[in-house]
Amino acid sequence: MQDYQMMVKAYEEAGGTPDVFKDPKTAHLVVNQNKVLGSQSTDGLTVTAREKERGIDVDLRVDEGTKVANPVHLCFGVLPKEGRQEIKLNALIREGAEIRILAHCVFPNAIKVQHIMDALYTLEDSAALTYEEVHYHGLTGGVEVIPQARIRVGKDARIMTNFLLVKGRVGTLDIDYQAEADENGTIEMVARINGYGEDKIRIKESGQLTGRGARGLIKSRIAVRERAESEVISELGASAPNARGHVDCVEVVQGEATAKAVPLVSVLHAHAQVTHEAAIGRVNQKELETLMSRGLKEEEAVELIIGGMLK
Repeated sequence: MQDYQMMVKAYEEAGGTPDVFKDPKTAHLVVNQNKVLGSQSTDGLTVTAREKERGIDVDLRVDEGTKVANPVHLCFGVLPKEGRQEIKLNALIREGAEIRILAHCVFPNAIKVQHIMDALYTLEDSAALTYEEVHYHGLTGGVEVIPQARIRVGKDARIMTNFLLVKGRVGTLDIDYQAEADENGTIEMVARINGYGEDKIRIKESGQLTGRGARGLIKSRIAVRERAESEVISELGASAPNARGHVDCVEVVQGEATAKAVPLVSVLHAHAQVTHEAAIGRVNQKELETLMSRGLKEEEAVELIIGGMLK
């Protein structure tokens, strides 16, 4: 019970609403390291978690045609200063089903913590999934996070992933997402990350638009300051008629930080199109001067500009 209360408190500090765990109509899962502290399914939605030596295997199933009314809340964390957590998530969204998942990953006391996520998302025809992932890693930078996802989007299905890490230190982050969309399927992958100190950020997101009329967007907003490093590799390919995609990467660099952006776009059909834009540099000088002219110090103005970009 004490671990559960501590996890809920960390969840609240990361921006979550603890009352959701008391709602019988809201599915949830709370995991500390390799222990399941709380779990609940709802009509048409089954969440099954199996404990393993170093982590948890999670199966999430949404029945055909089910529209899950409330967001599903997942809370993964490691409370001790040191530890390793492996989460294997297998999510199947049946035909015509719709679900929104809000996941919080919290490591508030981390000095030497490793979190590994290996996820498989399968969306059948006309299914819809929104997966929002919010991270809080504490203030020491002692976290290594390695999330991997393989995503299969069926005909007329759509997925939107949103990775957010803007509070506390990043530590080391290495994201690897790969998605494929069938006819009229939609892929949207967004990442917003704030790094400083000695943080190291690496993002590799890949989308393949293999079905007629498929759509894709890969978007990243990264800020690195002090001695932080970031590398963003965004790959989007279209190989079917009327497939459309866009890559959009913006990285802000301050101090001794370094940033790299690698957009990879490919078109394998005469009636497909993929576009890209990438920008790396300091905060906009005109915006900075405008805010400073209104009484803000330079550091305050930079924080405001970066905060707005990451929202």
